[in-house]
Amino acid sequence: MQRLLFPPWKAVMGSPCLRVLIPGAAPRTQCGCSCGIRRPLRPGQYSTISEVALQPGRGTVSQPSKAAERVVGRWLLVCSGTVAGAVILGGVTRLTESGLSMVDWHLIKGMKPPTSQEEWEAEFQKYQQFPEFKILNHDMTLAEFKFIWYMEYSHRMWGRLVGLAYILPAAYFWRKGWLTHGLKGRVLALCGLVCFQGLLGWYMVKSGLAEKPDSHDIPRVSQYRLAAHLGSALVLYCASLWTSFSLLLPQHKLPETRQLLRLRRFAHGTAGLVFLTALSGAFVAGLDAGLVYNSFPKMGESWIPEDLFTFSPLLRNVFENPTTVQFDHRILGVTSVAAITALYFLSRRIPLPRRTKIAAVTLLALAYTQVGLGISTLLMYVPTPLAATHQSGSLAVLSVALWLMSELRRVPK
Repeated sequence: MQRLLFPPWKAVMGSPCLRVLIPGAAPRTQCGCSCGIRRPLRPGQYSTISEVALQPGRGTVSQPSKAAERVVGRWLLVCSGTVAGAVILGGVTRLTESGLSMVDWHLIKGMKPPTSQEEWEAEFQKYQQFPEFKILNHDMTLAEFKFIWYMEYSHRMWGRLVGLAYILPAAYFWRKGWLTHGLKGRVLALCGLVCFQGLLGWYMVKSGLAEKPDSHDIPRVSQYRLAAHLGSALVLYCASLWTSFSLLLPQHKLPETRQLLRLRRFAHGTAGLVFLTALSGAFVAGLDAGLVYNSFPKMGESWIPEDLFTFSPLLRNVFENPTTVQFDHRILGVTSVAAITALYFLSRRIPLPRRTKIAAVTLLALAYTQVGLGISTLLMYVPTPLAATHQSGSLAVLSVALWLMSELRRVPK
């Protein structure tokens, strides 16, 4: 009778239904009922300890499973890929001078392209009312207009696809409880930045549609707004990719030595320099500065051209003088390659995991490939395929720099 009323402690603790409620002893299978039948967890299903928020002070707070984190990480990796596609497509749109072909913007109505001859002629007539047609393309045919219109249309539709790729899965993961508290804030920021990107893109296009009677230059979008549009896209890309790496790549438990700390800081600085170099390319594209001096390493017959500081005040040259903008982009590119080379040799002096070494070697190879593409683009007077490849290469270098940073990140205690 005593054994029936007070069973042995080991027998109580060995009960499968009780073990699943104990944080340190939760098995991989879940107890289905009091009879002890165990059922395997379905994909995405949490154990009891993860599903139930315990009383304050008496247990742990529920957290998403590792499988859920991997799904979120893969989603953000795909999102960063869509952003990269938008950046590349936007660069091609700029290179083909197609960005001002669509003279209005509607979120839903703008998704339907013209389908009849009358609709195309009406769209072409709207384009003819703006400076680009009057000054630059006054002899353009309807067939030529269709090409640049479809280029801009594809860029805008891809932007809408990026927005859907972020917002719809984010809402689903949020409802499923697959986002931690920190991830919720980050995902909200990413979705907000996507929406801001769309508004900023139209704000940029409007600068190229405005009449400028005092200007003798060809119609183009503001290089400041173009740099802001590209810069926000790069921030979105980097934030998404970094978060994805944090969720998907297991951290290395590296010894916190002074050499590792120096390497980590140098990697962060190098990635920032690569970002700044890519951003300076927006000013080059916005001012067509790649067509000013098509020689390398000298600019014309000299190392420092005479028209480097012709604008007044002096600071205007950095952002508005095509010669200075190209000169700055060259200096930033060479400095970035030098920093990546130094980072590579510095990494060889420290015992690092194989995956980290692969990241350092890949970064070095991509950096020199990117330099070759940039010089070739310059010497060949900026052909569209080569220039687009050069722009894509900047994203590749930035991606691997972030990968290396992720490999060297500090393991939380």
